[in-house]
Amino acid sequence: MKNDIMKTLMEKSTLELDTELKNKKSELFNLRFQLATGQLQNTAAIRSCKKDIARVKTILRQRELTKA
Repeated sequence: MKNDIMKTLMEKSTLELDTELKNKKSELFNLRFQLATGQLQNTAAIRSCKKDIARVKTILRQRELTKA
């Protein structure tokens, strides 16, 4: 499953990955806010969102290093 996620992320352009990163960060903020207010039902969503952010950052860093 995570290999499929990585493959789809690798196919995206750098600009698309930047927007994906911004969206995931805002989603993480909203999840943390829901957790603080007691409205969050699925606490595992925070962990998966963090992992998605890490995946996007990893791909962006790999591209940065290959350009150098």
